[in-house]
Amino acid sequence: MKRVVITGIGTVNPLGLTVAEYWTNLAAGKSGITRNTRFDVSTFSSQIAGLVPDFDHVPLFKDQKMARRLDKAIIYGVVAGNDAVKDSGLATGNYNPERVGVYLGSGMGGVGTFEAETEVKAARGHKRVNPFFVPMILPNTASGYLSIEHGYMGPNYTAVSACASANHAMGEAFHAIQRGDADVIFAGGTEAAVVEVVVAGFANMKALSGRSDDPEGASRPWDKGRDGFVIAEGAAVLCLEELEHAKARGAKIYAEFAGFGQSSDGYHITAPHPEGAGGALAMKAALRSAKLNPEDIDLVNAHGTSTPLGDRGETMGVKKCFGEHAKKLMMHSTKSMIGHTLGAAGAVEAVAAILALDKGIVHPTRNLYEADPECDLDYVANVAREAKVRAVLSNSFGFGGHNATVILKSFVG
Repeated sequence: MKRVVITGIGTVNPLGLTVAEYWTNLAAGKSGITRNTRFDVSTFSSQIAGLVPDFDHVPLFKDQKMARRLDKAIIYGVVAGNDAVKDSGLATGNYNPERVGVYLGSGMGGVGTFEAETEVKAARGHKRVNPFFVPMILPNTASGYLSIEHGYMGPNYTAVSACASANHAMGEAFHAIQRGDADVIFAGGTEAAVVEVVVAGFANMKALSGRSDDPEGASRPWDKGRDGFVIAEGAAVLCLEELEHAKARGAKIYAEFAGFGQSSDGYHITAPHPEGAGGALAMKAALRSAKLNPEDIDLVNAHGTSTPLGDRGETMGVKKCFGEHAKKLMMHSTKSMIGHTLGAAGAVEAVAAILALDKGIVHPTRNLYEADPECDLDYVANVAREAKVRAVLSNSFGFGGHNATVILKSFVG
C-alpha cells in the first residue's frame, strides 16, 4: 500500500488564526474559552464558548462578493484549507488538479444560516428566504468550495458523523491515497455551531459545563469536578500526500499518516459505551492499520471532552486497547483549552499531534486538579512536557456511537 505523509497544515480556532499562534498558546497552557458573545446568553445554563477571534475573511477569497454570503462553517474551513495549501507548496507548484482532492468533515454544516433563515421565514414569509440558503446549510459545501477556490478536480467528499467527522474524513482520505485514487487530498473538518438553538439543545440535555463564572477553568477533562463540555468552533485542514509524490516535488514532510480505525458502540444514541468497548475497537483497528504495537505509541490525544461518562469511558477503552502499556502512555486533551469543536475536533487535534511530533513538546491538559479515581492514567496535567514522541494516537467519538481513531508518527524515509 502507498505511504501517506502530511505536507501542510492550517487552522483557525479559539487559540489562534494561524498554526504558529495556536501552537504557542497550546504549549503555554492558555485557554481560548470566554463568555459567549454570539448571542444573548443571559438565560442559558451555560454562557461560555470557545470562539474563533473575529477577522476579515473577505480578502482571503477569490470571489469576495460570494465570500460575504458564506456561512461561518464554510469560511473557517476554506480559510484553514487555504493556509494548508500555502503551507504545502501546492499553491504555486506544478501538479495535476485531477489528482488533488478535498475531504472535509462537519457535524452540522451551516446551522447558523439555518437558524437565521428560519427566523426570516417565520417573521417575513417564505419569499424573503435567502436564495443561497440551501448551499449555505449543506455540510458538504465547505469541501466543495475549497476545491472551487483552487480548481481541484480529484475526489471530493464530506464525512458527517457528529464529533467523529474530521477523523472519518482524514481516515477516508488516507485510504483513498493508499489505493491510488489521488496523489493529494486536503482533509480535515470545520464547524461553526455556536448558535442559539444548538447551545440550547446541548444545555437542555445537561451536556454543557455550567461554570459560566469561570470560563477558563470550565473544561476540565478527567478532573473529579468536571461537569460537561464547552462548545466551540473552528476548523483545521491537513495536506495528505502520497510519499513519492511529495518527494518528487521536494515537499517538507511534517509526519506520516500511519493508520486509521473505526467502530460503533452499538449502545446508545448519545451516551458512550460505559466500558469504552467501541473506542477500544477503533484504537485496535488503527494500530492494525498502522502495523504498530501498543508499545509503539507514546501519546494519546484523547477525545477528552470533560463529561463524566465520556472521560471515564475513554480511560477504560485505552486500558482495554493498551493493557499494561496504558500506564506508560502520555494522554492529554486539547479540548481543555479550546473546548469542543464538534465535527472539526479531530482535525484541530491532529494539528496538535503533528506539532507534538515535530517540536518534542506535549501540551498540557488544563484544569486537572484532582483526578477522578476512575481516571488514573498520565494526563500531562497543567504543565507542558518535553518528550520524544514517536507516534500519536488521536481519538474522536460522536453521538450515535461513532468512533474514529487516527495514528500519526514521525516520518522516517
